[in-house]
Amino acid sequence: MSWYGIASGPEEKYFIISCHVLWREFCHFASMAPKVYQFRFLKQGLHCTPDLLRSELQQAIDAVDGEYSAVLIGYGLCSNGVVGIRARNAKLVVMRGHDCVTFLLGSKERYREYFDTHPGTYWYSPGWIDTSTQPGKERYERVLRHYIETYGEENAEYLMRASENWMQSYSNAAYVDLGFGDGERYRAFTRACAEWLGWNCDFLEGDPRLFKDFLTGPWDDERFLVVQPGQTIAASHDERVIEAVDWRLEEGRRRSDGSDGSDG
Repeated sequence: MSWYGIASGPEEKYFIISCHVLWREFCHFASMAPKVYQFRFLKQGLHCTPDLLRSELQQAIDAVDGEYSAVLIGYGLCSNGVVGIRARNAKLVVMRGHDCVTFLLGSKERYREYFDTHPGTYWYSPGWIDTSTQPGKERYERVLRHYIETYGEENAEYLMRASENWMQSYSNAAYVDLGFGDGERYRAFTRACAEWLGWNCDFLEGDPRLFKDFLTGPWDDERFLVVQPGQTIAASHDERVIEAVDWRLEEGRRRSDGSDGSDG
């Protein structure tokens, strides 16, 4: 029996394509799983430009050769960035969630419950801290320095107010800890950011079950979407978050309503 409690058998090979923000978690849990994995991590922040995320993700999927049983997509809906993604030669497996925080918390239901009771939450995790500049003193000083060097001191204050005022919508920093790595350093960083911003600081215990089940299968329909070759991902606009449809039908729907979620 493996660490996962799954009997060892013929090795299945899975290709994982994920946002780099989850690289620590996926590598950690994959190292203990009874499968064989190949990874490709796309740069953090693509969800800010969903069309670019869709294009780069589709290119990465299409580059996977036929030796893998499935391609595991380490994204949620992510600002509709996965809408229009097509399965061509291998099935795709996608977590039913709006973004990567669902992976960290273990379910979309837990995410929704916390979101409803803690409005104005900004999420912190090892990957988020390592791959982007989280709200806090360090971010403020780095952006200010860039504006001064680029536009001069007179314009820097105005630009700071214009570009950083979105942080006023938040009041709570929540760090999710899955119990491995240098958690104390990340917790201290989150605490310092929250104190500087005048936010509340909350530390949550992560739930690894979604990571583990995503990596090994079987993939139950409640938590995962399996997209077969010839299908594409569409937003379901309900508690399922995403659904699989025949790509020709989805393409016809987009043309009829004037939208375009394809990669071209």
